[in-house]
Amino acid sequence: MLQKELKVRKTIVLIDDDHDDHEIFTMALDQLDEAIECIYYDSAREAFQAFTEETITAADYIFLDLNMPGMSGMQFLENMQKHYSQLPIPVIVYSTSMLPSNKSKVLELGATDFFIKPHSHKELIQILKALLISNN
Repeated sequence: MLQKELKVRKTIVLIDDDHDDHEIFTMALDQLDEAIECIYYDSAREAFQAFTEETITAADYIFLDLNMPGMSGMQFLENMQKHYSQLPIPVIVYSTSMLPSNKSKVLELGATDFFIKPHSHKELIQILKALLISNN
């Protein structure tokens, strides 16, 4: 069973304005390990405010969508780099954008990884498993 492979409780922050993507993401996490806590923000501005108030500085990972109204994922990364670059939280961008320039820009802004939102639930589980286990 996949749950035994993760072993360590993790807290993941998901920043994505698409509620369907949130549901699919949390279902995939539950299949990997039900002990993973997922804190969800549907706006980058709200998530950045939570960092300002120090309510989520203990997260193990941040998964960030790029295309959001108000503050984009790119703007979130710029603000994090400017104000919280000392936080050792890996930011993994996942987006529908396939532009190579977006990938290079987010990595330049401090993201640790970038992947295209997969089309299948099974593929998402495989990607999350690889990311979470390789970073243990």
